[in-house]
Amino acid sequence: MTLTHRLLAALAAIFIAAAPAAAQQKEFEPQVGQAGKDVIWVPTPDDVVERMLRMAQVTANDYVIDLGAGDGKIAIAAAKKFGARALGIEYNPDMVKHATRNIEKAGVTGKARVVQGDIFASDFTQATVVTMYLLPALNIKLRPQILAMRPGTRVVSHSFTMEDWEPDETSASDGRRAYFWVVPANVGGNWTLDAAGERLELSFEQKFQKIEGSVTLGQLQAGLRDARLRGFQISFSYVDNASVRRDFAGRVAGTRMEGSFRTESGAEGRWVATKR
Repeated sequence: MTLTHRLLAALAAIFIAAAPAAAQQKEFEPQVGQAGKDVIWVPTPDDVVERMLRMAQVTANDYVIDLGAGDGKIAIAAAKKFGARALGIEYNPDMVKHATRNIEKAGVTGKARVVQGDIFASDFTQATVVTMYLLPALNIKLRPQILAMRPGTRVVSHSFTMEDWEPDETSASDGRRAYFWVVPANVGGNWTLDAAGERLELSFEQKFQKIEGSVTLGQLQAGLRDARLRGFQISFSYVDNASVRRDFAGRVAGTRMEGSFRTESGAEGRWVATKR
């Protein structure tokens, strides 16, 4: 073998040895339908992403956490279009690297990031907005953790509901549905109500954001009218023994709630209630 042949053979061996390393360095590109830990990967269309964030009324004051972040598009949109801080939690480390590259390309590195993690073992309690595109069974598995979050936290799911926790809003875009909830405060049970010096007993029955109840007026138990709960905001009315309707509105903070009331006759005042 001539020297030239030996050099060519040596170069060929080097290229052959280097080929697998070059293949390994090729950037990961996700494929629609690829298997994940709990779901296959299917990206949410851009118009649905935007609608989800608009349903939640995301602003620059929000911290959006996307559960099952995939390629990072929801975190990127939250940061780029709405100015929010955003975090995506993604199980697949290759997807995390891919999403991180997308974040860098979008120029929102200071606002958004995607981290590797299991959504069922991750703490996302600091979010003001939670987004997800999972499966019905996974939504239900997450539901107790979501309901334990700060009242007023906004939650949006692409395509899938929370079973008997009815959404506060349902939107459709090009045949795709998005569902919106506000995490409700826990008001079920008995309360002592003080309304401008008048002491009453108040009782609520609660199923998620839906409430009904009664107020005890001496020997009479009057049903509440128009009882509503939205996050930490509560309102209700009752008709007293003088046939006067009293309207109450206020905020819930753990075992205490307070606000203002007014009557049909024009009287106004403050009220406070403590849970028994």
